[in-house]
Amino acid sequence: MNSLKNILFLISAFLVGSVANMLAVILGGIIIPLPAGADVSSPEALKASIHLMKSVNFITPFVAHAAGTFVGAFLISKWALARNLQFAMIIAITFFSGGLYMVIDLPAPFWFEALDLIVAYFPMGYLGYLMAKK
Repeated sequence: MNSLKNILFLISAFLVGSVANMLAVILGGIIIPLPAGADVSSPEALKASIHLMKSVNFITPFVAHAAGTFVGAFLISKWALARNLQFAMIIAITFFSGGLYMVIDLPAPFWFEALDLIVAYFPMGYLGYLMAKK
């Protein structure tokens, strides 16, 4: 029974983390507007517009990735009945997989790709775990 509860908690934490990710994207788009002519309505449009992006435009996706991972890891670390760090790392791996896919699929500056993959996932998952344990 505990395993089933942990799996449901894991799915819930991932979903709430995904909502946090999307909220960060939406709010970031309001705070840091896209450059004139940029279209991010589809993956193809984003690929065609990526050359218009300035460094400041990469803050939003980084914060979104970090926030989603942190929130998901924090929640599963609070909710899981055992093996909290392992579950937090499962959240981090799941979000990292999406980030890795985006790095492979979308052309972006190397500094952003490196920062995103190195900082936004596993460190944020571990930080979420640590904050939940306090």
